[in-house]
Amino acid sequence: MAELVRFSDKELKEFKDIIDAKLKEAKQDFELLRGQLDHSDDHGTNDTGRSFNMMEDGSETMSREEMAQLAARQEKFIKNLQNALRRIENKTYGICRVTGKLINKDRLRLVPHATLSIEAKKMQD
Repeated sequence: MAELVRFSDKELKEFKDIIDAKLKEAKQDFELLRGQLDHSDDHGTNDTGRSFNMMEDGSETMSREEMAQLAARQEKFIKNLQNALRRIENKTYGICRVTGKLINKDRLRLVPHATLSIEAKKMQD
């Protein structure tokens, strides 16, 4: 019976360290975005003309929507990183979910939450 191909514990620790650092940074970015969304009501135009207020409100709505999209994307990124940590714990990290082969280490260093090898990704396109 063929032995399951996986990264060594030492390699998994290296990836865990990378993911932990990215996760910490991602959570900080997410909190900043949430903070900006929570405090964006006060735009300091209370003493200006009504037409300026309306223009401000329009551009603020746009930036709030963009910020909300960024926050949602950041939240998804955090979940993907947390799932990658779970795969490290299960010792299934870095195994392509399509081919069953190990994902290239350089790819995982750049995209540590990847679940597809380049080969599998190309098959999708």
